[in-house]
Amino acid sequence: MPELSVIVHGPNVQDHLPALLDSLDAHPLAGIEVIVAAVGDWARETGERHAPAFTVLPLPEGAGDAAARAAGAARASGRWLHFVHAKDGLPPGAPHTIAEHVASLPGAAHGRRDAPAGGPADGGPDRVSNGTVDVLLLDHVRSTWRTSGLPSPDGPRLARAGRAPLALDDRPALLGLTPLLGNRAVRAAFWRAHERLLTTDDEPFAAYAALLLADRVACLPHPAYEDRRLRPQSLPPVAPERRYAQVERYETLLDLATGRPAVHAALYDLMVRDCLRTFARAGMPDDVAREFFHRASLAARHHRPDGHRRASGFEGVRRSLLEEDARTRYRALQAANRTRRKVRSAVRTGRHRAGTRLRSLQYRRALAEPVDPHLAVFSAYWARGVACNPAAIAAKLAELAPSVRPVWVVTAANAALLPPGTDHVVPGTRRYWEVLARAKYLVNNVNFPDAVVKRPGTVHLQTHHGTPLKRMGLDQMPYPAAARGLDFQALLERVDKWDYSVSANSHSTRMWQRAYPSRHTSLDHGYPRNDVFYTAGAAEVRAVRDRLGVAPGRRAVLYAPTHRDYEAGWTPRLDLAALADRLGEETVLLVRAHYFYETAASPSSPLTGLRRTGRIIDVSSYDPVEELCLAADALVTDYSSIMFDYANLDRPIVIHADDWETYRTTRGVYFDLMAEAPGPVARDQAELTEILTTDAWRDERAAKARAAFRRRFCEYDDGRAAERVVRRVFLGEDERTLPPVLPIEERTPAPSPEEATAS
Repeated sequence: MPELSVIVHGPNVQDHLPALLDSLDAHPLAGIEVIVAAVGDWARETGERHAPAFTVLPLPEGAGDAAARAAGAARASGRWLHFVHAKDGLPPGAPHTIAEHVASLPGAAHGRRDAPAGGPADGGPDRVSNGTVDVLLLDHVRSTWRTSGLPSPDGPRLARAGRAPLALDDRPALLGLTPLLGNRAVRAAFWRAHERLLTTDDEPFAAYAALLLADRVACLPHPAYEDRRLRPQSLPPVAPERRYAQVERYETLLDLATGRPAVHAALYDLMVRDCLRTFARAGMPDDVAREFFHRASLAARHHRPDGHRRASGFEGVRRSLLEEDARTRYRALQAANRTRRKVRSAVRTGRHRAGTRLRSLQYRRALAEPVDPHLAVFSAYWARGVACNPAAIAAKLAELAPSVRPVWVVTAANAALLPPGTDHVVPGTRRYWEVLARAKYLVNNVNFPDAVVKRPGTVHLQTHHGTPLKRMGLDQMPYPAAARGLDFQALLERVDKWDYSVSANSHSTRMWQRAYPSRHTSLDHGYPRNDVFYTAGAAEVRAVRDRLGVAPGRRAVLYAPTHRDYEAGWTPRLDLAALADRLGEETVLLVRAHYFYETAASPSSPLTGLRRTGRIIDVSSYDPVEELCLAADALVTDYSSIMFDYANLDRPIVIHADDWETYRTTRGVYFDLMAEAPGPVARDQAELTEILTTDAWRDERAAKARAAFRRRFCEYDDGRAAERVVRRVFLGEDERTLPPVLPIEERTPAPSPEEATAS
């Protein structure tokens, strides 16, 4: 029988589960079993990568924490249980430390027979002690999106308690420990005896109840758990009944502490403190706040211990007002206290700052005007022009909802390149601020400026501009080359304005959840810009090739490398002239530098002298890039997201990865492209030349790799993504009424150039 069962439970929230399981797998686990109660497919898939070393229990999407813990406990065979939420972590060696410690506790070798739930063991004056330790209290560290491994406030309290087993009645201050199940290990027989009471989605209740029900507890002042606090803005809003449940939680716990004066008094103080903290938080609707305060007041009066001495000073005044149910006076006290703090702050800083954002006078005035329900502002790639997902959405919007007027944000330098008749504004102008203030819909594939206000009734649609291989958002923080100059707090404030986030596949949906944690709704509808890969016909393919000057019958290879954060400018990683010579007269290279490098088409560009030689065509300035994909017989890229889009065409893709290790280390990636490439991988120019001069670029092995890649990353793209987005966002249709995504085997991509020429 294992000494310890580590029960990892819950969904893979913001993709924290892989790191947790990897850390468990990286250290010897002698005498320890790991059970993964995986909620949802993402958690199940993550857990199964560690089978059979870990036991994986698949649970349906939406199963609660209580159900997951119960399933894990039912399967566990260890003498002790340690519940670890899937979002949290374990410091290196923590399971071994816990297992070693519990093995030395009284009653470890032979567990006692616990009283049934509801009997004396459930608390009360008739509790009988036999000295067995039921709960081991652990120290922990705390992490957030911006910090990791911070010490908890529990360490000193645990150290003062010592390591000898003790009764809670002898040290009721232990109730002040952070109420987590993860910072306590419980004896398996004890848990099962009280499972009816402890099995609840209210984790603080279960944590407190375990302490109250324990015969003896022991303390281990050693960090053995990592509590990861997710951004509140990424979590669902708290329903009113959950606020009220906080009061009910403490009332039930206080009933368990009946007949135990010291424990009851400590628990009472915790209840009053936590209720006042909850009430003080901003954002609670007034009617909910009124009812919450009233319920907390009733509980404070009903459960106040005999002879209990109220705190002195300001804290005593706050508690007195709670007991009197004097909510209005309490709010007045809060307001006076806030004013006093503001005045002090103003004195310290020398002046009172009325706002944190600089806005033009025109913008402030426009914000006072009504929102225009028929106005939509579009922007793409930092106002470069009509492009990408916003362009595809705008085109479909004109078809399905012509009453909505689109206005594009475009820089003055790019305005001349707009399609004729495009209504546009230049950033910084008076009309720019006016349309941003009044538009109901704001659509972008990056972010609008920080100064843009999210008005009530407006809709912000984030379309993104690629499936992520490289780390994005908060996931860039550990990578200095990528994080340089980024203000992550400002980024999150922009993300919090999103209402919708467009996704092309479940991989993207999951990565956006962890990179941009907020409450936005994921639109798993596909990338609108990729619709053309299913709607274009032979005539469109021939027309693009004609515009590019690619003669019928010639093989066109699109070479599209990505940006490197560790390089100041773009230098081709291939000797393009030599490659073109080796590929011969029948192949033309379409060379597209990343848009970050605006000098690619300048006279000093490395491509100068190679353009329009007949075999090399510089298409760095050609838009839209989707047309280049339609024209190409094959794609050569490194780590660019264009590979995910091009895969929709089911045409050959070759990866040129001469610096994969450097890129992966400096930029960070979400998966191993070398193991899951969409086709053959070349590590240098010689290998690339070999692939392109033989059938390796399009043989059966390449087709098999491409098929697997398409199934994973072209999941929602089927030619109707823009329609789904417009109908959901602009027409307000229910998701269930939208056109379903076609299975990949039923989709017909645009004809290849060879097919287009033959038709």
